[in-house]
Order: sequence, then structure tokens, then C-alpha cells
Amino acid sequence: MADTPSNMLPLGTKTPFFELPDTVSDSLLSLEKVKGENGTVVMFICNHCPFVIHLNSEIVSIATSYIKKGIGFVAISSNDAVRYPQDGPEKMKLHAKKEHYPFPYLYDENQEVAKAFDAACTPDFYVFDANLELVYRGQLDSSRPGNNLPVTGIDLRHALDCLIENKENTSLQKPSIGCSIKWKN
Repeated sequence: MADTPSNMLPLGTKTPFFELPDTVSDSLLSLEKVKGENGTVVMFICNHCPFVIHLNSEIVSIATSYIKKGIGFVAISSNDAVRYPQDGPEKMKLHAKKEHYPFPYLYDENQEVAKAFDAACTPDFYVFDANLELVYRGQLDSSRPGNNLPVTGIDLRHALDCLIENKENTSLQKPSIGCSIKWKN
């Protein structure tokens, strides 16, 4: 399990446009269709990464809570499904249903969306405001598989609370740590 950190896209960056197939609904979804009234969380995740597996229930809990507050959520998998078939669209659909994802789970087959976001690892979290400008990027919290810290989602929750309450997030934004995105050769 390699520890790869986020690249930390500059704050203020506009959300890169995307339109990708949703493995859950079997429809094509764009940024316009998934964005929330008050903000949008874009997550790069995958099925097999132990870092994502470690956080899955908290990701679902946060999304379930904040969707009700006008925050849109979308997960994207950009892993090479040829070399990692467990991260292919069919398995993504099964995984999303098993984990009860309340958000679309999009497949970035050509990896262009991950490159546009400068995504590096799974999980990688990005929070955009209502104007689709980046206000947070980094970790869910400091818990990692095996470090015995509880999974709380405190960093992402704080960023979302600041966004909803229109307060500046002065907390240090720490890179997420996870498995590297499995780039195609």
C-alpha cells in the first residue's frame, strides 16, 4: 500500500468541466447535473483502495447529511480498469449499491477528468463553492488504515460548515493520503 499525497490544486481554481457515465444510473452526468445549490464535493475514489475502504462509511454519512444542506456530491473513479478490473464500471455499480452511496459514481475511462483536477490519489477530496471555485482540497480527516485514529470526517465537515455558514476556513488544509491513481501506460 503506497502512501501518495494529494497535489493540492490552488484554492480559487474553477471546477473543471466534466461529463462522464454514472455507473449507478447508467446515464451521462455533467458538472451541471451534480452540482449543489450551496457547493459541490468532488471525490476521486475507487473500489479496491484500502484508504477508501477505511473511510467509506464516513463518506456516506457526510454526503447523506450535507446533501440535505444543498451540497452536491459526486465520486469519480479514474483507475485503469484493464489492469485493475475490480475498479471497472460493472464492479463500481455493485460497490456503490453495497456501500449505499447517495451520490453518483462516475467512471473516467480516459482519465482526462483526473488530470484536469490534478488528482493524485484515492481518496482525494475537492470542495467548490456555489460559484464553482475551489475552497477546500485535501483529507477527510487524519485517520488512515492502521494508525488507530478514529474516522470522524472532521476536516471535510469543517470545510463544508465554513462554506454553508459563509465563514473563511482558516484551518490548515492537509493533503489526503491514499493509493495512487492507477494511470494507464
